[in-house]
Amino acid sequence: MAGHNIPHFQNDGGYRVIEIGVKEFMCTGASVPYDHPHIFIDMGDENEKVCSYCSTLYRYNPALKAEETVPPGCIFQFDAA
Repeated sequence: MAGHNIPHFQNDGGYRVIEIGVKEFMCTGASVPYDHPHIFIDMGDENEKVCSYCSTLYRYNPALKAEETVPPGCIFQFDAA
């Protein structure tokens, strides 16, 4: 797949909670080579969801844009091929 429109988040800082502005996303764990299988997470009607691989708690914050996180810097960056 050349591109994606589902935000991917990573937790290099080992944060317990990451606030995000979307309810459907991918968790990658940490940056390569310390990532885990990239899994799709859908919060549905809930406002929080825990990643089953890395135990990061993702919390929905409607004040954030899709590419924003609290703490900042938790967007997974794809390297160009």
